[in-house]
Amino acid sequence: MKIVVLTGSPRMNGNTNYLAEQFIKGAEENGHSVFRFDCARHKISGCMACNRCGMDGDCVLKDDFAILRPHLIDADMVVFATPMYYFGFSAQLKSVIDRFYAINGRIKGAPKKTAFLMAYADTDSKEAQPMLSHYRALTDYLGWEDVGTVVAPGMWPAGAVRNTRYGEEAYRLGKSL
Repeated sequence: MKIVVLTGSPRMNGNTNYLAEQFIKGAEENGHSVFRFDCARHKISGCMACNRCGMDGDCVLKDDFAILRPHLIDADMVVFATPMYYFGFSAQLKSVIDRFYAINGRIKGAPKKTAFLMAYADTDSKEAQPMLSHYRALTDYLGWEDVGTVVAPGMWPAGAVRNTRYGEEAYRLGKSL
């Protein structure tokens, strides 16, 4: 299976990047091909809603989304890994998701699987619900099959997720594919 992992954290040693690494380790051990795209390390402009792409064509913006585009179209699975930033996806990941518009005709309804990896500082599970709702709305719209989520609460400092059960959960999710 071809898997694209989209990471949204600007902290390279951050908690969601660790979850992504563990997921990738499990998936690769199970023979899957993984393309990791660190959204914060690329220049991705926000969608301008010009509609020149027609939801299925070339985007007028010339940036690093061109690197990701063919991988997203060909992927059998897309994994979203993000910290919670003010009860939502990181801006870096959200910009990439918004650019899905230009390939909507190729990815909506495609038989893709998806997963969600998230870390956040709070420990109240209700605080994670807005992001989980957003993820579900996105995957429902696209018609993709959710195969699992790993939500790690109480992860304030970088690296806090290490030596918790959440890294193992992410690894097992990748390994289970």
